[in-house]
Amino acid sequence: MKTLTKEDQEAITPIMALNLLEEGNKRFVNNLKINRNLLQQANETSDSQHPFAVVLSCIDSRTSAELIFDQGLGDIFSIRIAGNIINEDVLGSMEFGCKVAGAKIIVVLGHTKCGAIKGACDHVEMGNLTALLSKIRPAVDDEQTIKENRNSSNSEFIEKVAAINVSRSVKSIIERSPILKEMVEGGQIQIVGGNHDIATGIVTFIHEG
Repeated sequence: MKTLTKEDQEAITPIMALNLLEEGNKRFVNNLKINRNLLQQANETSDSQHPFAVVLSCIDSRTSAELIFDQGLGDIFSIRIAGNIINEDVLGSMEFGCKVAGAKIIVVLGHTKCGAIKGACDHVEMGNLTALLSKIRPAVDDEQTIKENRNSSNSEFIEKVAAINVSRSVKSIIERSPILKEMVEGGQIQIVGGNHDIATGIVTFIHEG
């Protein structure tokens, strides 16, 4: 698999970028990883990089974007933070990835059985984690279909909150970044949500922006 060049990146449309991620996830699920010479890619990207995607995912050890989308060195900007939350540092990283470095798609990727989501549902307070989980709390409050057992013991509740959290993050990007909003409106990039099932490996995309 060749390393992306600037010309390759420029030729990729936002729709093509999504297709590349979907195809990569299918390879991952079917254990058909593309053969890459990673040391060669490291050498070929030593002077410049031209990723086609920005992926915001959780720090969960089972959700490495490079692996579940079967991508190599120089293919994606990977932003990882517990609960795939949005803050100004994440937004700045996304703006760099798209406006400066030319990526064509932003994916906000949640996952099943997320510890950060469980912590927010259980109102966990612990050091600096308290402030992080407070950014997920609005998604907990937004989930109104389940009235009882609104905590981490209820797997259905957890997964519904996780989906809402992804949707809120996608909307927050548009609301808080005029740069990225303008790029979306101009057709230069697209922003989508997604959910990674850690049991099957399958990523389901949610088109919201």
